[in-house]
Amino acid sequence: MHKVKSIFGDNSKTFRPKKQIQSGTKRYELHKHAKATLGSGNLRLAVALPEREDLNEWLAVNTVDFFNQINLLYGSITEFCTPKSCPVMSAGPRYEYHWADGEKIKKPLKVSAPEYVDYLMTWVQGILDNEEIFPSRVDVPFPKNFQGVVRNIFKRLFRVYAHIYYSHFHKIVSLGEEAHLNTCFKHFYYFIDEFNLVEKREMAPLQDLIDNLIGKSAD
Repeated sequence: MHKVKSIFGDNSKTFRPKKQIQSGTKRYELHKHAKATLGSGNLRLAVALPEREDLNEWLAVNTVDFFNQINLLYGSITEFCTPKSCPVMSAGPRYEYHWADGEKIKKPLKVSAPEYVDYLMTWVQGILDNEEIFPSRVDVPFPKNFQGVVRNIFKRLFRVYAHIYYSHFHKIVSLGEEAHLNTCFKHFYYFIDEFNLVEKREMAPLQDLIDNLIGKSAD
């Protein structure tokens, strides 16, 4: 585990090491393109598939980037998200999430929010490290089910945002980081919307927030 300085304050939190994109590769060039475009401030433009680029490569690069971003966001509030404060992974009283990965855990488990997120991040890290699913070499093709795997990852990462907004937003506001969280989520939303990665019913817990953020956006 690495110690990473919290983006929401001065406390260091321990959480999963970031997944790195190897420099000098095609994927690294796409990663730099994504960062440069994001710096323009136009989030709609930042998520669009670059001209003449491969969709799966673009999905792969952004899956890693969003995984790292959400790791940082959640890592900054782990002090407040505990088994005692969050005994169930939820997004308000109407939405509760149980963990199953279909392999090690086939029957959905009712676990605390921090346990769920740990299961989730471990699961995603394992997929990103799997060369048969996320090949690092451009001469190795992506599997036929790659986009389905990506959709499943983003569906579950969305739940982390939903939990943060419902259970820890007051803490985010008190730390003065509301705008940063909103920008990160808006970027995430634009990406999943651009490529139809998360079904509308899965986004229901945050639909009012989405309507508010996007409605106010000029992007």
